[in-house]
Amino acid sequence: MRDLKQLVKAYDVRGVVPDQWDENLSRAFGAAFVQVTGASAIVVGHDMRPSSPSLSRAFADGAAGYGADVVLIGLCSTDQLYYASGSLDLPGAMFTASHNPAEYNGIKLCRAGAAPVGQDTGLSEIRELVESWTADDDTVTVPAREVAPGALSEQDTLRGYADHLLGLVDLTAIRPLKVAVDAGNGMGGHTVPTVFDGLPIDLVPMYFELDGTFPNHEANPLDPKNLVDLQAKVREVGADLGLAFDGDADRCFVVDERGEPVSPSAITALVAAREIARARAAGEAEPTIIHNLITSWTVPEVVRELGGKPVRTRVGHSFIKQEMAVTDAVFGGEHSAHYYFRDFWRADTGMLAALHVLAALGGQPGTLSALTAEYDRYAASGEINSTVADQADRTAAVRAAYAVEGTEVDELDGLTVAGPDWWFNLRASNTEPLLRLNVEAKDPARMAELRDGVLSIVRA
Repeated sequence: MRDLKQLVKAYDVRGVVPDQWDENLSRAFGAAFVQVTGASAIVVGHDMRPSSPSLSRAFADGAAGYGADVVLIGLCSTDQLYYASGSLDLPGAMFTASHNPAEYNGIKLCRAGAAPVGQDTGLSEIRELVESWTADDDTVTVPAREVAPGALSEQDTLRGYADHLLGLVDLTAIRPLKVAVDAGNGMGGHTVPTVFDGLPIDLVPMYFELDGTFPNHEANPLDPKNLVDLQAKVREVGADLGLAFDGDADRCFVVDERGEPVSPSAITALVAAREIARARAAGEAEPTIIHNLITSWTVPEVVRELGGKPVRTRVGHSFIKQEMAVTDAVFGGEHSAHYYFRDFWRADTGMLAALHVLAALGGQPGTLSALTAEYDRYAASGEINSTVADQADRTAAVRAAYAVEGTEVDELDGLTVAGPDWWFNLRASNTEPLLRLNVEAKDPARMAELRDGVLSIVRA
């Protein structure tokens, strides 16, 4: 029998098509989504993967069969779906597997106003309902419901999405910039031309053709090998900066004029500075900024220096969004290049972060490397994964070695140990036999020493 626990993850649905799921199962998810949320209308969008149109349409049919009207917005980025959910005040479903290979697909679900749906906020109930409709031979039978079927309609939200973002960042007075953009054959190729239209930007497009088979490279800029083409193009054409989007274009990575990657922590600090200034100008005494526990120490330092209040959270968008709602934070950032904005329904949008970078760079005469230097105060290892047989045993061994007098230790998310001018975090993967290590220190030599010392214990 198909194991839906392998398909339904902590924050979304994701698996191989058709081995793990298909149109019949997607139709059931549509019906279950309506039953669990009680929605009378929903909005559905999809990315450029070959299986996305049929899967999203099956989901829409299932939802309509359970009485919900369905607004189909077609090809879109994930943050464009969040825009539709927020502006239309409807629950939404986005069909994408983000940066996963072509044979994968998935669903990111949200309630009205782009509020996240995860295991603790409805996703487990949806899974259980679909399981109850699944027979031992994997056939799925959605029970008939005595309601009038919902209506399906189509709506184009791309221009509205672009206008909303451009209304949040003033780009009218920026100097002309040459910008190389690597869309990775993903949805950035769909959204960037409309968002950038009319701006004083000399756009150098790379891999804008929508192709869910990813013929050029994986649409995962978190992996350095997928930035190589963009780095070379920036140097070749003398661009002021480069932008790389992942497959569903909700994350954006930045490369400076030298072709060097700018860390997401530095981008978080830069955008936080701008959002703090805007909020304080509007009368907020101490605007709150959310950051997860493996962003650089630079982020809370900058926030405090500028009169804001930093709040540290666990890794993961559900924790960021929950804390933003509790604290009414203006902005949140993660090491993985997810950026969250109060003015965007607390949802993540890499495009809005990119516009902030363009506004900051275009509003002064210097280079991006000079602009971001003040937000790059520490030496960082980046995330290092190690395959281990016993995560708890290796974590305990590291704790015994490093949690000594003079250090601070917490277990908000994995094990974090901090000294006067260094820290590291060791977290277990929820889905794989991996330990993930992040190290930061005041100087590269100390960082390398810590990194190698912890890894020697983890991999012993």
